[in-house]
Amino acid sequence: MSASGGTKAIVAALAANLAIAVAKFVAFLFSGSSSMLAESVHSLADSGNQGLLLLGGKKAKREATPQHPFGYGRERYIYAFLVSIVLFSVGGMFAIYEGYEKIKHPHEIEAWYWPVGVLVFAIIAESFSFRTAIVESNQTRGNLSWKDFIRRAKAPELPVVLLEDLGALVGLILALVGVSLAIATGDGIWDGIGTLCIGILLIIIAIVLAAETKSLLLGEAAGTEDVYKIQAALVDGETVTRVIHMRTLHLGPEELLVAAKIAVRHDETATEVAHAINAAEDRIRAAVPIARVIYLEPDIYSEAAAAAGENPATTPGGPSAH
Repeated sequence: MSASGGTKAIVAALAANLAIAVAKFVAFLFSGSSSMLAESVHSLADSGNQGLLLLGGKKAKREATPQHPFGYGRERYIYAFLVSIVLFSVGGMFAIYEGYEKIKHPHEIEAWYWPVGVLVFAIIAESFSFRTAIVESNQTRGNLSWKDFIRRAKAPELPVVLLEDLGALVGLILALVGVSLAIATGDGIWDGIGTLCIGILLIIIAIVLAAETKSLLLGEAAGTEDVYKIQAALVDGETVTRVIHMRTLHLGPEELLVAAKIAVRHDETATEVAHAINAAEDRIRAAVPIARVIYLEPDIYSEAAAAAGENPATTPGGPSAH
């Protein structure tokens, strides 16, 4: 997943949410609709979230230091996790509080055309933002379902924007239904119910985002396809005869660490083994360009040791781990 694709979707979402947040807040001032207030806070929180994603992307580009020798690639995961916290606290909890208050103390919506007009405008604007996120995601999604794409993506920006935009669209529809029922019945409690539903929706999305970004923060192995490519690149059939076991770890969305113990022929000289390792590293980087940090340990393969120890097919970072 390219960083540029993610940035394009983030900027599109940020522009849409800022415009929508202002429009929703104006509609709230004229109508007194709690759904509009909750939605304006939701859009404002989304704008802040996109700002966090852009900031995380910028910080992740810093050069490695002696204190952080593997660089700052995981900054993008940290800021994506912060997004889930903001969405939960600022968006979801605020909307639930507002919905509860409006249900407890309902009042009729004034100047109904303001919230209805703004919600229709917001749905159109959010649809364009959502479409941009879908187009950018389709460039890297391949044959994965949307569910698998959200779960397996190593770059957090597009899944975050996709879920935010989806939540925003559903939230706008809930707000429109709540406002419409409140106008039709003259009972403001429907506006409160719509607001409460928005809050529950945002909390669910925040929990999903938190779970996915937590997994990335803990450290995920390479995808199945990349694991097989790396294993195939390691073995040349001459000096390197097999992979004894291997570990892979994403240091960031576009940087992969590979550590493997490889079997070499017992009669090879140290010079020949060193040349074989260098050649294997070159093959790995050609096959999987994001494999930038590679540690290879040569060893003599032993059937007895393999039977008693780790098997590359069942080792974390190997094929069966995915």
